Amino acid sequence: MNDVVLELREVSRVHGAGPTQVEALRSVSAQVYAGELVAVMGPSGSGKSTLLTLAGGLDQPSSGSVLVQDNALETLNQTRRARLRRTTIGYVFQDFNLIPALTAAENVALPRELDGERGRAARKAALSVLSEVGLGDLADRFPDELSGGQQQRVAIARAVVGNRRLILADEPTGALDTETGEDILRLLRARCDAGAAGVLVTHEARHAAWADRVVFLRDGRIVDQSRADRPDTLLEPEVTR
Repeated sequence: MNDVVLELREVSRVHGAGPTQVEALRSVSAQVYAGELVAVMGPSGSGKSTLLTLAGGLDQPSSGSVLVQDNALETLNQTRRARLRRTTIGYVFQDFNLIPALTAAENVALPRELDGERGRAARKAALSVLSEVGLGDLADRFPDELSGGQQQRVAIARAVVGNRRLILADEPTGALDTETGEDILRLLRARCDAGAAGVLVTHEARHAAWADRVVFLRDGRIVDQSRADRPDTLLEPEVTR
């Protein structure tokens, strides 16, 4: 049986109050296992990005619990949550979130250095993963010297560097051409095959085809899911209807 890396237990997220209240997620329960890549699909406003920000500890649920490797994120203080994000969770944002004053290699190495890894070792790891995403020769360029697609690849390299157990990707191929996008999905797939758990938010069925399981959200609820016939996906999450 594969280990559960991410678990959502009856998670709801409400924004605002009164007539302006919006229920972004409604009692969602799900599990993602080591070695598994799960794609999340649904129309705009269905709760996909909210699910990802809660899974990454960037926001907290209004009710329910989010667990990453048995750590209930809502019970951790800010310091412990930040450490868990640096060491365990890799997050690919739609808007890159690169630090302008740092080179590509420095952006990728930063989480490793913040966690105490020596600069030389952190840079070596950064250069290795930048080569994997096709940017080895641009490692010393700053974000404003890179195209949007190149910046996205730096952001993806930062998310997967080191031994991250959970990789969360919000439309990671949006700024990339088809061929480069396929390369990135291949990298995400390889990381999951090596033992990480991955969650991929996408609108594209051809991208979701890289996943072991596809979860469909509508109006903040899981309404359906389909699963590829892969031997390493032994268990399904609970489905909230």
